[in-house]
Amino acid sequence: MREFIVEADGGSRGNPGPAGYGAVVTDAATGETLAEASEYLGIATNNVAEYRGLLAGLRAAHALDPAATVHVRMDSKLVVEQMSGRWKIKHPAMKPLAAQAAAVFGVGQVTYEWIPRELNRRADRLANEAMDTGGSASSLRRGAGERAGGGPAEADADVRAGKADADVRAAKADADVRAAKAGADVRAAKADADIRAARNVAAPAVGWGGADLGAPASFVLLRHGETPLTPQKRFSGRGGSDPSLSDVGREQAERVAAALARRGTIETVLASPLARTRETASIVAARLGLDVTVEDGLIETDFGAWEGLTFAEVQARHPDDLNAWLASPDAEPTGGGESFAATATRIAATRDKLVAAYAGHTVLLVTHVTPIKTLVRLALGAPPESLFRMELSAASLSAVAYYADGNASVRLLNDTSHLR
Repeated sequence: MREFIVEADGGSRGNPGPAGYGAVVTDAATGETLAEASEYLGIATNNVAEYRGLLAGLRAAHALDPAATVHVRMDSKLVVEQMSGRWKIKHPAMKPLAAQAAAVFGVGQVTYEWIPRELNRRADRLANEAMDTGGSASSLRRGAGERAGGGPAEADADVRAGKADADVRAAKADADVRAAKAGADVRAAKADADIRAARNVAAPAVGWGGADLGAPASFVLLRHGETPLTPQKRFSGRGGSDPSLSDVGREQAERVAAALARRGTIETVLASPLARTRETASIVAARLGLDVTVEDGLIETDFGAWEGLTFAEVQARHPDDLNAWLASPDAEPTGGGESFAATATRIAATRDKLVAAYAGHTVLLVTHVTPIKTLVRLALGAPPESLFRMELSAASLSAVAYYADGNASVRLLNDTSHLR
């Protein structure tokens, strides 16, 4: 019985953004490269691209010998753990891809292994080449040994015939895509012209100096004051003990209240439903002579079983889950917490609702680390990993303005001058 090794990878520049995959099939006994596959996917997430790479590699191996055993090597911890059955698949975009991958070979024919990224260079190179070219058709290349009698003649002929048919379908699809894109471009240009005519404004320019779209919806983002968990740097989301402010946290709230009172621009105060944010908001609102309205969409992420633990404690108890969480916005904390991708979806919906409700006004949003960082990330169009590259202190102020044309401007990040 033959044994193949499938190395697969996928990537997305933006997550979601322009995406592609690469896969390599080798003979386990000889190390000979038997097939390579790659494809540009258009706009997709990293995880979808990883799964598409796996699926392409398995299908290429199956075309070579459906009776073979296959050992899959990938640097995606998420895909390896999910396909091995150790992690649940919850994301709706990945469930059908995982089911298709599981159905390529019979039960017990495929095993999975996680490898570091540096050991997956060939598949990574193919994925990046696919993203670089941005082509719409897939590429499948067979190894010289397979073309020259490496398998039964009938099977080789079937593969060539299948590839030719696939090439015809791909070329037709490419033509359809170009035609559809051309039509879409015409429709989009007409719609854009209609919108500009309705608004009686010029087309927005890239960079500075765009049209005057009136006063934006300005969100001043206040992280709550310290709790007993804050100086210990423990995970504190919505699923934990819901701590109140410490004495230090209340003093911080008083200081930020005084600073905002001096500025005199806040018209409305909204707060997450958790105790620490409501308490911070109440102290500020009392100084400003305003009421506090609770906004459920501003609540912190649920950190699952990590609630109340330090980073070092999570690393010791749940190292694989932590690595997956750090590597992918779709990964959830141990115990079914909320992924960063799910948080971003929730925060974006809350943002859109509030922008529509408070256009032209300045609103104080008293919330948490992850929602504030996510609002800033989305305003900048930055990738998910940027969440780990922002410092956000307790009782710090940030600010984002949202304009009528959909653009946003980050005006402040992690200001703590009022605390000094």
